[in-house]
Amino acid sequence: MSNNPITMQQIRLILQHLIAGHSQRRIATDLGISRNTVKSYLSRIASCTLGPRELLSSPDHVLAESLYTAADEADRLGDPRREEVLGLMDYFKAELGRTGVTRLLLWEEYARGRGPAAYSYPQFCELLSRGMLLSDASMTFHYRPGELMMVDFAGTPQHYTDPDTGEIVVCPVFVAVLPYSGFGFVVALPDATIPQVVKALNACLEYFGGIPRDLKTDNMRQVVTKSCRYEPAFTEVLDQWALHNDIFLRATRVRKPKDKAPVESSVRLAYQRVYARLRNEVFHSLQGLNAAMRTKLDEHNRKPFQKKDGSRHSVFLGEEKPVLHALPSETYMPKHSVEAKVQRNYHIILGEDRHQYSVPHVHIGKKVRAVYDADTVEIYYQHRRIALHQRNYRRSGYTTLTEHMPENHRSYHRQMGWDEDYFKSQAVLVGPQTAAYIDRVLQSRKFVEQSYHGCVGILRLAKTYGKDRLEAACTRAMQGRVYNYTVLNRILSAGLDRQQPPTQADLFTTPEHGNIRGPEAYR
Repeated sequence: MSNNPITMQQIRLILQHLIAGHSQRRIATDLGISRNTVKSYLSRIASCTLGPRELLSSPDHVLAESLYTAADEADRLGDPRREEVLGLMDYFKAELGRTGVTRLLLWEEYARGRGPAAYSYPQFCELLSRGMLLSDASMTFHYRPGELMMVDFAGTPQHYTDPDTGEIVVCPVFVAVLPYSGFGFVVALPDATIPQVVKALNACLEYFGGIPRDLKTDNMRQVVTKSCRYEPAFTEVLDQWALHNDIFLRATRVRKPKDKAPVESSVRLAYQRVYARLRNEVFHSLQGLNAAMRTKLDEHNRKPFQKKDGSRHSVFLGEEKPVLHALPSETYMPKHSVEAKVQRNYHIILGEDRHQYSVPHVHIGKKVRAVYDADTVEIYYQHRRIALHQRNYRRSGYTTLTEHMPENHRSYHRQMGWDEDYFKSQAVLVGPQTAAYIDRVLQSRKFVEQSYHGCVGILRLAKTYGKDRLEAACTRAMQGRVYNYTVLNRILSAGLDRQQPPTQADLFTTPEHGNIRGPEAYR
């Protein structure tokens, strides 16, 4: 029988030809269909309890019932092989999920011992596909405005380049969505620890401007301590966060991705409309990366739907945001407190990241207390705050404030901060001739860093001799070919800056002297 049913109009034309007594060949030619299809439908008509004229006068649903449903049911009841294969469908589906198992292998195992009575391989595959399609039927969920928020981590992280070390820093990406409107949120995090998850949840609620009734999360280890279909257990921090925001926590079933289909779809859209549009850009900080991601996120939320009016943003503003609960007056942020000893380098080590933070050097050797959250690190000595830093997650790194250094360390630190722009800006303050001379000094060495100490000496000459004399000395020295501190120091110490600078004639005219031979001596 035909696997591709023809239209009801064609079936009625076949019935007309049949009643008129036309042959199969003529029916196939007139209707433009194959003779095998005509033969198949004539067989179906012959097996019906109603005659051709009664079928022709019947409504479409009666005609379909007579030709398809009854005939197919008869086929099923008359073929015990079908019931056997369908009965093994759960087994076949489970086996296909195992490594290396193919449909051909399953068919070979099924056909072994059955001989000619077994289905052929194509028949087996067709029946297997139909059975799996029926078993994989998905249910359509209908969400109410403000009812639910779903969150998950994207499988593919983002990254930025550390400007100090050149290291590629990988950042997990947190994704959230309100399923009713599809209004989404994405943010890159330093890591996927629970403090960062809480920080991302807070940023998400702030972006939405309100709180939905429920939060549904994947069974990520940061937030779920015990997976259970009916009563999952969440971490204490997340329970506190939910209580603070008056939101109910829910978790998906284990290995059931369809439970969070909306957020899975949002992850896919984040790849297409955020990741892909930033793929050729280079970022040097997490803040810069997130700023660019936020721009692309806003564009995505405002992009018009393809098959209906409006956008995610318009549906969110018009139908969902008005029913969200108000945000609490204070943002929940878990804080941690540890004791630490100030080391000889006037830093303490935050063990969680192995990152070091500076304190005023006068506290070397003292015990202090560090209170930190996802954003800041506060350091206290005897209940008095002595340092405040932005949290840095670079392992084994240093966060140092200049004011915490001893004076000799500050001088070295300033030296380490020298660059071309610094010396050029300082020279401009003296005058244009000094600026021009400093520029040539910087260009005089193969490695520009080798000229920094000379530039420091030149700028200090302004303090010793005054800006006007240094400007005059630079004017005189610019006529030579050597540019360094020594040349200027000699000009100033000898007072040559006060004399009339030599002219081109003075510099290149041969002096009169008895020991100097003229051109006539070489004839």
